[in-house]
Amino acid sequence: MNIIYEKETSKGFEEAIESIKEELKERNFGVLWQFDMKGKLQEHNLELNGHAVILEVCNPQQAQKVLNQSFSVGYFLPCKIAVFEREGRTTVGTVLPSELIGQMPGLDLKDVAQEVEQVLRESIDAAV
Repeated sequence: MNIIYEKETSKGFEEAIESIKEELKERNFGVLWQFDMKGKLQEHNLELNGHAVILEVCNPQQAQKVLNQSFSVGYFLPCKIAVFEREGRTTVGTVLPSELIGQMPGLDLKDVAQEVEQVLRESIDAAV
């Protein structure tokens, strides 16, 4: 069982970020926040071997569905897509929502999680 879905791309780091943002937007997912891990570490005089940007993404209608069933799902929200560049190779990936929701016993959210997961997978596939 792999809880991470990721794909390598021939695109450059910045191009991959812009590409995944565009693909998400086409599928009604918005980027709420873009976190530059390398930049944040540099603020603390720490170096990162490569680049890492984490995008927090959300579809409001899907978030409403799951939160109306249980606020505990909020621990998993918003979804995250990471773009990494290591040794000249760029990767785009996410944690699979179906695997996260599966950790919450007693909730019937598998269908919603799979819908969201499908969109994230399609977005990543199209972006790379």
